[in-house]
Amino acid sequence: MNTPLLPPAENALRLVVFDWDGTLMDSPRRIVHCLQRAAGQIGAPVRDEAALRNIIGLGVDAAVRELYPQADDAFVRQFAETYRECYLGAEDAPETPLFPGVAPLLDWLEARDVLLAVATSKSRRGLDQALEATGLARRFVATATGDEHPSKPNPAMLEHVMNRAGVDRARARMVGDSVYDLQMARHAGVPAVAVTHGVHSPERLREEAPLGMQPDLESLLDVFRQAEGETE
Repeated sequence: MNTPLLPPAENALRLVVFDWDGTLMDSPRRIVHCLQRAAGQIGAPVRDEAALRNIIGLGVDAAVRELYPQADDAFVRQFAETYRECYLGAEDAPETPLFPGVAPLLDWLEARDVLLAVATSKSRRGLDQALEATGLARRFVATATGDEHPSKPNPAMLEHVMNRAGVDRARARMVGDSVYDLQMARHAGVPAVAVTHGVHSPERLREEAPLGMQPDLESLLDVFRQAEGETE
């Protein structure tokens, strides 16, 4: 039996959980730039863009171990620290604007008393910096980060924000751009929707059988409106 995008009226949608990088914020280019810079600074082999985009969505430590399978703990710590210094402070790194359509989508959900949350592999410091810079901090009733919880696709961070929001998984939806987001949602028993403007291709995302895939947040809002029966 197919799961609808919006739950039935008697079990109405109550919480939407968003990934951050590649879903709400156009940050993959900065992530790739800083991963490559970190590798160069510590004398590690520099991986190409395709390999680096593949691991976006994992926690930093898990990503480094995926890129460098023989790495020891000291290497992982050094790489992660060097990467974070670049991401949080490098003036020559690519900018990280929000994707078009963020505000209208959040407005529409909030107007219907849907709670909003974030489950991201960013560090707490990185997410807080981004929330302050974008003015979105007040929007989210709960947030979970990669340095506070096991890396995606472990369901811990998604379960954390559901618990904080006091919402059952049947009344929640996850929105993400990576297979790790969709796998985390499946492990948590939460229906998920993919957006394809981020790091992973539609082909890879489709393999995870999300409820649906949309090219961007504006299209996702249109689908939500249609599911509720709104007309132009």
